[in-house]
Amino acid sequence: MSKFEVNDNQLHTMKQKPTILIPFDFSKTSKKALDYAVHYVGQDAKLKIVLAHISESNDMDMAREAFKGIEQEYAKILKNKIEWMVINGTLTESLVKIQKEEQIDLIIMGTFGAFDKEDSTPTNTSKLVLEIDCPVLVVPFTSDKLQIERIGLVLGKEEIEDKRVLDTLLRVARRFNAKVYVITVQNSQETYGYSPADEKNENTLEYYLESFYSEHVFVENPDVVKGVLDYASKNELDMIAILPRNHVQKSEPSKGELTEMLTLHSHIPVLAID
Repeated sequence: MSKFEVNDNQLHTMKQKPTILIPFDFSKTSKKALDYAVHYVGQDAKLKIVLAHISESNDMDMAREAFKGIEQEYAKILKNKIEWMVINGTLTESLVKIQKEEQIDLIIMGTFGAFDKEDSTPTNTSKLVLEIDCPVLVVPFTSDKLQIERIGLVLGKEEIEDKRVLDTLLRVARRFNAKVYVITVQNSQETYGYSPADEKNENTLEYYLESFYSEHVFVENPDVVKGVLDYASKNELDMIAILPRNHVQKSEPSKGELTEMLTLHSHIPVLAID
């Protein structure tokens, strides 16, 4: 079976393991996320897409007909048929539960964002990125390019101790044959680029990102978010990647403000690697 109706008592009985999960409510933003996922997966038989429809309604007949149209639309593009599930509950709680109990490699989620610079009200998407324990790719509705050629990885001064988090970025770079540009925003009167942590990070990046790693740039800007977005715009980046918790063991993890602001204000996809 490729279709599921899931509630709290049934979730653990799911036998199939989705690889890419998309919260799908038939909106323009969720359709944008699906288009992105379809382009990413293509004819790769090892990857599949599962749509999660969070609803308080139990009208399965309506859902079945709606998803049948989605399946037919992408049938000629994908090797594996799109699967779907209908889940009762709130969006974040439902997705967190699925992620914990199933093998989810990546969540792709669409968003309208908040492109008014004065508007920093969290959205469902920006909140989910900080609560879920797996990589999340946030695709803004304004994003109109599916091909990824240039990725910017936002990195602070802390040492990356859990190198495994770079595996996700490497897989994306390999998929699109994309170059990775590491961005550190200099927002204080400190020395950047010469500390032991900087040197270790450089070695880590060169080793784990292989030939896809291009260079490490240092951008001066008192506003970190603006520094990242301005660099992304001027250098025509196609994606921004960030480590929400910094993945360090010897220092306090980030609260996620930067990740939240980027998912709100970026006009290009943001990959939050967890």
